Amino acid sequence: MSASERTAQAAGGCPFHAAGGPAAGEPAAGSPAAMAEAFDPFDGPYQLDPAEALRWSRDQLPVFYSPKLGYWVVSRYDDVKAVFRDAILFSPRNVLEPITPPCAEAREVLTRYGYAMNRTLVNEDEPAHMERRRVLSEHFLPANVEAHQAMIRRLTREKVDRFIDEGRIDLVDAMLYEIPLTVALHFLGVPEDELERLRRFSVAHAVNAFGRPTPAHQIDVAHAVGRFWQYAGGVIETMRADPDGTGWMHHTIRKNAELPAIVTDSYVHSMMMAIIVAAHETTALASAGMFKTLLTHRDAWEAICADPALIPNAVEESLRVAGSAAAWRRQTTAPTRLGGIDLPEGAKLLIVQASANQDERHFEHAEQFDIYRDNAVDHLTFGYGSHQCMGKNIGRMEMRIFLEEVSRRLPHLRLADQTFTYLPNTTFRGPEAVWVEWDPARNPERSDPQVRTASVDFAVGAPARRDIARSVRVARIVREADDVLGLTLVDARGRALPRWSAGAHVELCLGGYDRKYSLCGAPDAACYQVAILHQADGRGGSRHIHETVREGMELKLRGPHNLFRLDEGAPAYLLVAGGIGITPILAMADRLKALGRPYAIHYLGRARSSMAFLDRLEADHRGRLAVHARQDGARADLPAIVAGLPPGAQVYACGPDRMLAALEELTVGHPDGTLHVERFAGATGILDPSKETAFAVVLKDSGLTLTVAQDQTLLDAIQAAGIDLACDCREGLCGSCEVELVAGEVDHRDRVLSRAERAEGRRMMACCSRSRDGGPLTLAL
Repeated sequence: MSASERTAQAAGGCPFHAAGGPAAGEPAAGSPAAMAEAFDPFDGPYQLDPAEALRWSRDQLPVFYSPKLGYWVVSRYDDVKAVFRDAILFSPRNVLEPITPPCAEAREVLTRYGYAMNRTLVNEDEPAHMERRRVLSEHFLPANVEAHQAMIRRLTREKVDRFIDEGRIDLVDAMLYEIPLTVALHFLGVPEDELERLRRFSVAHAVNAFGRPTPAHQIDVAHAVGRFWQYAGGVIETMRADPDGTGWMHHTIRKNAELPAIVTDSYVHSMMMAIIVAAHETTALASAGMFKTLLTHRDAWEAICADPALIPNAVEESLRVAGSAAAWRRQTTAPTRLGGIDLPEGAKLLIVQASANQDERHFEHAEQFDIYRDNAVDHLTFGYGSHQCMGKNIGRMEMRIFLEEVSRRLPHLRLADQTFTYLPNTTFRGPEAVWVEWDPARNPERSDPQVRTASVDFAVGAPARRDIARSVRVARIVREADDVLGLTLVDARGRALPRWSAGAHVELCLGGYDRKYSLCGAPDAACYQVAILHQADGRGGSRHIHETVREGMELKLRGPHNLFRLDEGAPAYLLVAGGIGITPILAMADRLKALGRPYAIHYLGRARSSMAFLDRLEADHRGRLAVHARQDGARADLPAIVAGLPPGAQVYACGPDRMLAALEELTVGHPDGTLHVERFAGATGILDPSKETAFAVVLKDSGLTLTVAQDQTLLDAIQAAGIDLACDCREGLCGSCEVELVAGEVDHRDRVLSRAERAEGRRMMACCSRSRDGGPLTLAL
């Protein structure tokens, strides 16, 4: 029995029983316990598709013990993220230990080479980890990463020049392996020679730490790892002789001299070896997976060829679906409970990011590859928290440039017929070869030489949501009410549109205006329907649409996003709409009717002629609809309406501020979560530095302390530190930049949180809200 099995039994008997299986006897075939017992990460299903191989786990048993591996396997998004965010309870100390213990002969070989791999940034505990990380992180900040963009572009263009007229190549061999390695060595300040030798070393290191080599293969691997160790030591000595050298390793060596207690000699040697692998292997594998995935999904490939602005998000979605870090490891330092399972101290965990990245609980329609996905950047391929990959923005930059250069110069590229193979291991994942072919006679630069040098540069960091826009066509325009236009939108290329749920909105982009409108038709993939009120006192967007949009016109559209999601588990519902606020409420009413749930609609407006969809509401929701038109003297008695709420009922409201403020007052004293509102406009203006106070913010999960200047938003400060945080409106309206507040007093300036939520003091919007009176804030980031 393995140590992990003994530990599991000590925590509660048979590990299968602890994981929810039967206490005695053989588990039933096909049961979660049987699936757990049969799980083998070196077997075909996991090696072919880790996410699909663990679908049963995500659905039935998100944390289970694998006796074949000796590890507890974690498969759901929230659980994997919870492990990443607590580096003390879930220690990274076992990340680089061989998952297959080496045989005695292999250990003897390593000893002869003086192999002494110690702690690195990926496998050391606190507080040493964050002390070193803070000292060594400067080169990885977005502002400093930008300097490498021109070199990556040059290397990529030179490689494409060499094969542009060949018609058939293996992308991995032709560019995707060598360029990331060259970039990594340049970043580190290591001489750019012996690329093939380093490639063999990297493979050996991966097999040694994450693979299942046979005893005979272990000896070969040990020799390669030992030579790699000696090579790294020789490079360090050469670099020490050049005290003014540039690059991250030179910086590390100087810090070793300045702060030897923090950046130790053994640490320098271990990091030299580990980062040569980490800085290029993951990018090479992720790039190979990206091209395979995009060329398999031809619609996505053609979309980025037509609109390169989609490339940053296409990279993130590729990292979600085909990321190079399939799984990582941790070890518990105390008994704990995770995913409903009790874990003992010392339990070893295999946390499978590839599975978490396709968890339907976090990613809607997670099985679909969608380059327009608005939360693709939430993927856990880079990890999360204090141990998140420091080089993520370099990797992103390389992948974006690879994709932009190749898609621009070879839009007719296609996958060749082939069988994809992967290096068998638990952690690093990517096809070993990606054979592609094309007709050189169709190369665009043959007729237009400028295609070769035209390029798009992308800002360093996570993609901006405003760039994630698809082309749609206006199929139909109708007048829904006085000053209200109804638009029916279809995909410009005749493709299906993403499914959406009640409360979702899209953002229309035309004429320099970006405006959000709720979806109000049937939630199918054939078309979207929105209704737009001409607001004479607005900022001009609705007027522009009313005056210029015509049937057949192409527009840009972002979304759908849903920040006003309907909780379908309540016993009853009160839906309140004011004017054009009927649009999300109509979709909710349709959904509740389809579910057979009890609901009532109160529709407030100036006059019946100004109230959109009134005829449809009266036809489809008769008996549940109350119309309150002021010109008819039918004013709504909101106090009486709220007073009649059934126990446990939830209120969903969209409309003017005065109506929503009244509902907030009337629901004070009701259970938290009773009232859900969506507003029309943000409440913040341009930041005025003369009226602001700088403040400190502690990012608890990342181990960082930042200063938010007077002329800077909290969102900007977080992103400048290299922390990914989604954002959309930057007006405190949409809620996409919400962060969890651990400690501190907030000056809330958003239009998202309710009075009760603000009083609770657990959330804030990073785009507009600030510290109250300049005191420090602590965030779970």
